[in-house]
Amino acid sequence: MASTSAPALSLSKLDFPFLSSQRNMRIAPLSLTFSKGNLHQFQMPGRISKFDGSRSNGFVLFSSVNGQIEANNAPEVQVQSSFWNWKGYSIRYQHAGNNGPALVLVHGFGANSDHWRKNISVLARAHRVYSIDLIGYGYSDKPNPRQFGESPFYTFDTWATQINEFCIDVVKDEAFFICNSIGGLVGLQAAFMEPQICKGLMLINISLRMLHIKKQPWFGRPLIKSFQNLLRNTAVGKYFFKTVATPESVRNILRQCYHDTSQVTDELVEKILLPGLEPGAVDVFLEFICYSDGPLPEELLPKVKCPVLIVWGDKDPWEPIELGRAYGNFESVEDFVVLPNVGHCPQDEAPDLVNPLVESFVARHAALSSSIS
Repeated sequence: MASTSAPALSLSKLDFPFLSSQRNMRIAPLSLTFSKGNLHQFQMPGRISKFDGSRSNGFVLFSSVNGQIEANNAPEVQVQSSFWNWKGYSIRYQHAGNNGPALVLVHGFGANSDHWRKNISVLARAHRVYSIDLIGYGYSDKPNPRQFGESPFYTFDTWATQINEFCIDVVKDEAFFICNSIGGLVGLQAAFMEPQICKGLMLINISLRMLHIKKQPWFGRPLIKSFQNLLRNTAVGKYFFKTVATPESVRNILRQCYHDTSQVTDELVEKILLPGLEPGAVDVFLEFICYSDGPLPEELLPKVKCPVLIVWGDKDPWEPIELGRAYGNFESVEDFVVLPNVGHCPQDEAPDLVNPLVESFVARHAALSSSIS
């Protein structure tokens, strides 16, 4: 997976807290190139005194915590699993860490809180970390969508409300939302609905929602609706799910979206597949793949008040980076960071790149909030 050349990583406000005293300050990016396998140390002014790079993908990435950039060699923190009663439904979440800013990790379609298993304990060294199973996924309850009548239940409004109320009931604090894929829409919607709760958003390969009805030609929309009704209301949908919900199919799907296919392990396949075999999972699956309404990222990004960092694995076959780059032009987005040779799920495929980015983003804005208060 590592490149034979030395790719350039654009580092601006992202990695150097002393460069950014105000959220909207724009600073020309500093382009640094690192060669494979090297460990660099630089003397910098002010509180930045030490740089220890963690290696991956042929270049060195730096992390910042509390104004210092340092190696993450502390022991991992134990992760606990708990359940929260939300509106009468049982919601699983995992948590670790007792100090520091709160982070809520939000998974994508078909995944669950285990998709953050390589991130929770590392980030919990300096943060209070919560990874939640959205209702309908993982080991959270999966109410049948038909019991809600004509009104769709599995929507971004539902999940955003779940995240915000989780922060109120369980986290008991405002939080940073760290989101992957469809989870990015959940985070954006939550931040828009309750701006006082979200301190910042990190969107990792956010879904472009290319199947949204607004992105389809007018003449194709009736056909799409007919196909969705076929899946939802006939045996065709359940047969389709049955062919997908097998170890071999899950492995093949993951190998499509992971650039480094060595990361598609038996453990990962099991973590994704087993909750999908729970009662009710098939109805949730079919309901959501037939959900082509709701918000788009480009509609929500102008509306959020918190800082946004967008991170994109450039080998994502599902959400092409060529289309995603446009999101970096929104005023709320402070940086668009490209991860070379990484696919759709960087937090799992390349956690040694993602974890330092989370630490840096949170440290900068947590420090800024403290100085303001």
